[in-house]
Amino acid sequence: MENIRIEEGFNAQKLIVLPDHIIKDYAQHPLIRPLHLTDIGYFPLAQHHYRERPEGSAAYIVIYCISGEGWYRVQGQKTQTLHKGSAVVIPAGMAHEYASSAEHPWSIYWWHMKGENAADFFSGSDGACEPIPIPVDKSLKIVELFDECYELLQKGYTLHHIIYVSQLACHLAAILKFSQLQPLSSQQQRNKHDIERSVKFMTEHLEHNLSLKELAAESNLSVPHFTHRFKKTTGYSPIDYYLRLKVQLACQHLDLTDHSIKEISHRLGFQDPYYFSRLFKKIMGCSPSQYRSTHKG
Repeated sequence: MENIRIEEGFNAQKLIVLPDHIIKDYAQHPLIRPLHLTDIGYFPLAQHHYRERPEGSAAYIVIYCISGEGWYRVQGQKTQTLHKGSAVVIPAGMAHEYASSAEHPWSIYWWHMKGENAADFFSGSDGACEPIPIPVDKSLKIVELFDECYELLQKGYTLHHIIYVSQLACHLAAILKFSQLQPLSSQQQRNKHDIERSVKFMTEHLEHNLSLKELAAESNLSVPHFTHRFKKTTGYSPIDYYLRLKVQLACQHLDLTDHSIKEISHRLGFQDPYYFSRLFKKIMGCSPSQYRSTHKG
């Protein structure tokens, strides 16, 4: 069977590559010089995705996997797996290759970054390039940072826009550093595992309407204890987080299918399409129809 390998061109992908002359003109600005984006993208369900750079990249590459899995290899070292909920930073100048799993294709957000202080922002990412587990409470923030960068750059490559997305790049680098260095006690590890199990339970029931009582019972906790622990870990109440996961899945339906908004709302357990549309706008900042018409890569 032919070994299919695709670098880009996935259904509903998002991709922006800043022109070289734009980067050259702005790179010396004091708010851009430390760290700035050169490329940004989102590849959903990227079957057959493969990339190889024998000479490495001039930029640091950040890949964050939100579903499925894939693998990567840096400087000919051992092949490592990148699972859902983990990120990797590939240092500039290092030969590398990476690919989506054939059985469980990954969906990834990725950034290419340069800057005078890029090596400092990503210090500790050289060497083995181990996967970085992203805490549950930071996962939505990373996606929000991507969306904010992407939407702003779509409106033009002005100096003010580039300054702003450069600061968002610094925020992303800080999240990765925090996730990489944060030590967890055995109790924190257990709590993290419990919350991740709860989030997994939510993702498996996005087409239903789980109650707070059901979520707490699945975790063998009282409602107050579960709510306190969940919000402390994620920054969101359990039901708010559950609804945000539903809206994220709605975005995929809007991107990848031609189902009507009413059909999508019913599929995700919303009996009232108007309530669904209001919730969607509250979380995403635009209506489902606006999202479908403007959020294309």
